[in-house]
Amino acid sequence: MRKFAKYLANSAAEQASDTPRLSRRGFLIGAAGAGLTMAFASSGIPVASAAKSISEGAFEPTIWFQVRPDGRVVVNIVEAEMGQHVGTALARIVADELEADWNDVELHYVDSDPKWGLMVTGGSWSVWENFDKLSRAGAAGRTALIEEGAKLMGVSAGQCQARGSQVIAGDRAISYADIVRDGNIDRSFSEEELKAMPIKPPQERRLIGEESKALDIPDKTDGSALYGLDATVDGMAYGRALVPPTRYGSSVKSVDDSEAKSIPGYQQTLVLDDASGTVPGWAVVIADSVHAANAAAKVIKVDWAAGKTADVTEQKILDEGRRLIADDSTGALVVNEDGVDNAFSSADSVLEQEYVTHSVLHFQLEPVNALAFQKDGRWEIHTGNQWQSLILPTLAKALGEKEENIVMRTYLLGGGFGRRLNGDYCVPAALAAKQLGKPVKLMLTREDDSRFDSIRSPSVQKLRMAFDSDGQVLGMEHHATAGWPTKAMAPFFMPKGENGEKFDPFSIHGAAHWYSLGAHRLRAISNELASDTFRPGWLRSVGSGWVNWALESFIDEAAQKTGEDAIEFRLSRLKAEGKNAGSAPNSVGGANRQATVLKRVREISDWGKDMPADTGLGVATTYGQERNMPTWTACVARVHVNRDSGKVTLQKLTLVTDAGTIVHPDGALAQVEGAALWGASMALHEGTQIEQGEVRDTNLNTYTPMRMRDVPEIQAEFIKSTETAVGLGEPATTVVGPAIGNAIFAAVGVRMRTIPIRPEDIQAALKA
Repeated sequence: MRKFAKYLANSAAEQASDTPRLSRRGFLIGAAGAGLTMAFASSGIPVASAAKSISEGAFEPTIWFQVRPDGRVVVNIVEAEMGQHVGTALARIVADELEADWNDVELHYVDSDPKWGLMVTGGSWSVWENFDKLSRAGAAGRTALIEEGAKLMGVSAGQCQARGSQVIAGDRAISYADIVRDGNIDRSFSEEELKAMPIKPPQERRLIGEESKALDIPDKTDGSALYGLDATVDGMAYGRALVPPTRYGSSVKSVDDSEAKSIPGYQQTLVLDDASGTVPGWAVVIADSVHAANAAAKVIKVDWAAGKTADVTEQKILDEGRRLIADDSTGALVVNEDGVDNAFSSADSVLEQEYVTHSVLHFQLEPVNALAFQKDGRWEIHTGNQWQSLILPTLAKALGEKEENIVMRTYLLGGGFGRRLNGDYCVPAALAAKQLGKPVKLMLTREDDSRFDSIRSPSVQKLRMAFDSDGQVLGMEHHATAGWPTKAMAPFFMPKGENGEKFDPFSIHGAAHWYSLGAHRLRAISNELASDTFRPGWLRSVGSGWVNWALESFIDEAAQKTGEDAIEFRLSRLKAEGKNAGSAPNSVGGANRQATVLKRVREISDWGKDMPADTGLGVATTYGQERNMPTWTACVARVHVNRDSGKVTLQKLTLVTDAGTIVHPDGALAQVEGAALWGASMALHEGTQIEQGEVRDTNLNTYTPMRMRDVPEIQAEFIKSTETAVGLGEPATTVVGPAIGNAIFAAVGVRMRTIPIRPEDIQAALKA
């Protein structure tokens, strides 16, 4: 918990300043055996010589990089790589300031040793959080190398510049490798010096924003990259989970493995005793192979006592959400401006609608897995994970160990999308290994993975808007309820609303919009029936996925009510005034930048042109998720609706994004395209429901994410910018659904207010 306390302290300071902060006391640059090392000075140790401190190990290894004697620049990556090329993006920031040859740069994904600090990859934070400090670290390294290179060449540092891993003075040059091999670098910077370290102006960047190879792709394409499923250790057994009928409250009454005993390789079945409460009622089949474990699992009979949610359905959760919204005493008032009640009491007319989203699974390509064992008195967990710092205390409680006695060896993730922020799947592997007294590799099948998933909760939202007799908007209310993932797994991360009630910010991000729509009230409500039934999870874009579905569908309905063009209605209310003016460093320009992406998407789409029969365009726009790091995004979707079958064909998505400085253009494009397709998949193809306390769909025969044949034409464009680099992993996800819903209305005149949008729902609406 000490780590969480430090994290919270840093997080609070960062939120207060709106800027990722440099912490600690400064750092050292010195040549030691492994090469040039960038390091923090250890607490209480005087820094007479940086090189001596480093050679004696009197330092806290940096999260940054090393320059090796052979010239390789090894950048330590604390973030999880799950297909988003985060290592390439972060290394590019270092290498640009360091003036390193990109061909010399390598990635090193680190383990969970406390020396690396907080480890969490999510929220589209990685580039935003690291850009400034990695830039300054690279600049400091360049400064030290230039100073030392100048000495070796017998010139002044002012006569030198750095390029391509060399220090150059006129027609002379010395490589970084030669400087490091010389071994005399001895430099330190105070925290103040590091904060003041000048970084290059945007026009002098040579890697950021330019095309170059992604460093993580070769290993992935030639098969040498290691994922969690590849982890092995001598003497390990294989485990197959026997997942109980309810997420919470289940217990094992008896196990009959008599039929399994004749299966070659079957060893035994363990009933887990979990002090952390993560996997109550779990049993694990132990065998010599995956095949034997799976074969045994088919014939082992477990008699469970189910928990209290065994009869919960999706409909009951949605009905509970409606009950909560109707009760004005529930929830947190995230925004509660003066004048809301007066706006509605004096309104000439009121528009009110309800919007629903159903449960969504992660369905990442690689089902969750973990290898656990004890070595030299220390527990090792080998797996792919997005938030190592979150699960380590839970593992400590489950194992009855101190947190410092557990280390996670992080592997590449075969898809994360927020599922692996929750490392709960490590707990049964560790418990089985402890009980068995030997290493256990636990691999969940697709069905087990689905049943154990931390799903995106179903949601219910009610929106209201008050108009005067001229059709001007006087005020707006937005009430949203769902199961809250942050409350379930990281309640320390919940701020208080205007009424003093805590809320999950990830359940309501996106609703605090940048429109000027009069007095605004925003209420977030936790649906406890949902949280009791499953563990609500963070799924790509989290609450913005349901919030923006409601918000941007409702804005379209408001435009219809006033008889305005849907884009013009939005533009006229993106005024960049008051709270929507924006501020440095992250939201410079405010609502004007959202208006810019909206105008540009109008220019490059076919907006305003006549469409073929039953074909329509729909628009949606957002700032992504967090107001303090907005990614301005606009989308126009083109759909065709078959009136007979109700089938919606998504023909084209046109997207414009302003994410500030783009570090890795190809990776950024991939992020936008992937996010947009995910949003389209959730709007038209995915979705499940809760039946008897569990998800109904557990494999790809009934759970049907978008197939290749359904992928539309995509036109994606970025606004050129040198503003603060913000996030790209999620924002496009949040605009596609409402854009599709609005396009369906434009095509055939029926308004869809529930996702996923099924053909039968279209047919029913057309007949109504």
